[in-house]
Amino acid sequence: MKPIAVFTTVATRADAQALARSLVERRLAACAQISEIESWYRWEGELRHEPEFRVLFKTTETLYPDVEAAIRALHRYELPAIHSLAMASVHEPYAQWIAQNTRGSGNDGGGAPR
Repeated sequence: MKPIAVFTTVATRADAQALARSLVERRLAACAQISEIESWYRWEGELRHEPEFRVLFKTTETLYPDVEAAIRALHRYELPAIHSLAMASVHEPYAQWIAQNTRGSGNDGGGAPR
């Protein structure tokens, strides 16, 4: 299973925590990390500047469709940013941990690297 990082942004820490908890509980992601960020963007013809929270999910390429669907179902934004990056180079034991802690691995998980 090829590990990937999936990103989204939300307006509040509570929304970020809810997304993180839900996807990790459902084994769609092995880990979720939350960062406070500042965003500049255009929306409905206006330039906007707002605080947001970025959520990074560590998962596998095969689970991307399910991860995206879960984020869309839980997200409050009209047009959520959801995108992924392949982990081109990754420490192999860590990649195995991601695979073991996501759905479809046939394993109940183990350890707690982040």
